Amino acid sequence: MSLAITGKLVKALDIESGTSKAGKEWKKQSFVIDTGAQYNPEVCFSLFGEDKIAMIDGIQPGTEIEVSFNLSSREYNGKYYHNIDAWRINRAATAVVEDASMPQAPLEASDAEEDDLPF
Repeated sequence: MSLAITGKLVKALDIESGTSKAGKEWKKQSFVIDTGAQYNPEVCFSLFGEDKIAMIDGIQPGTEIEVSFNLSSREYNGKYYHNIDAWRINRAATAVVEDASMPQAPLEASDAEEDDLPF
């Protein structure tokens, strides 16, 4: 399952590392964004591996980002555990909002006549 959500970066947590049962080194970093939702606005994501961790480098808290992620669940000893794994992070596009107080130039009659569209 692949999803995306937009919010402001609250904080990047410390990098965790260890060794797997197979003897391979691993690194993981979590980060939190605030979606601005009324209920439960903060969501914590995980980045697994150095290439994924590098995606969050240089992004300052308060920056609006869009996170693409996967949800997964697994059972262990009769309990289910959930992961929210980020796989892409983009700085959110800032929308240009027209200021209603700014006067708009009226459409002149000559401009309207030159437009030969039928609708």
